[in-house]
Amino acid sequence: MEQYDNKIFGERLKMLRAEKNIGQNLLAKELELSNASISYWETGKQMPTAEAIFKIAQYFGVSADYLLGITDD
Repeated sequence: MEQYDNKIFGERLKMLRAEKNIGQNLLAKELELSNASISYWETGKQMPTAEAIFKIAQYFGVSADYLLGITDD
């Protein structure tokens, strides 16, 4: 079994935001999350809760597996 790399989530979140040209502040507001949380997740300092992963996946139309690096699509 592979070991989880918490940087993958942050990199993918950053990429998804860039593709939609959405700043951290706007994403946080849209999803009712804190700006600090988005920043911590993108830098790999913290991991989001399952609820936050669900919200982000729904918002960007991707799977939680993609966000977590389990799949590449």
